[in-house]
Amino acid sequence: MRVARPDEAAALAALSRPFVRSGALRERPVSLYAARAADFLLLEAPDGTLDGCVGLRAYPADAGQGMCERPGVLYNFCVAAHRQGSGAGAGLLRAALAAARARSLDGVFTATTGGAGLFLRYGFTRTTARRAPRSWADSLDPRRGAQVLVRTC
Repeated sequence: MRVARPDEAAALAALSRPFVRSGALRERPVSLYAARAADFLLLEAPDGTLDGCVGLRAYPADAGQGMCERPGVLYNFCVAAHRQGSGAGAGLLRAALAAARARSLDGVFTATTGGAGLFLRYGFTRTTARRAPRSWADSLDPRRGAQVLVRTC
């Protein structure tokens, strides 16, 4: 695992595209991947192609929210179809949680339209968007029906 570089923005968008088409991920412009490249941990195939990614973004504590002093959000978590079921997603999640601990984040939020099984196995619990960083929670589209989860680091 390693951190993405801005010049890998198009590859991040391409990896994410099938998940956007299925409704599992929101569409993000290549420019956002470039601007936030340092948020992304990458799983690379031996030939250098991307097999998975997850973004981890730190947020300031929101006054009055009371959940976390130093919250983070996992986003754009995806694993290429040919690597699903191989433990690649679990490896990415472990790496992201280790990065959250290294950054002294005391809570990590995510949202998923899937079953949430992987997150639940790694100590996440269901919560409400009200407990999450306000700017991130406000960006969630309620029509997608995503579950909001949190894990204390």
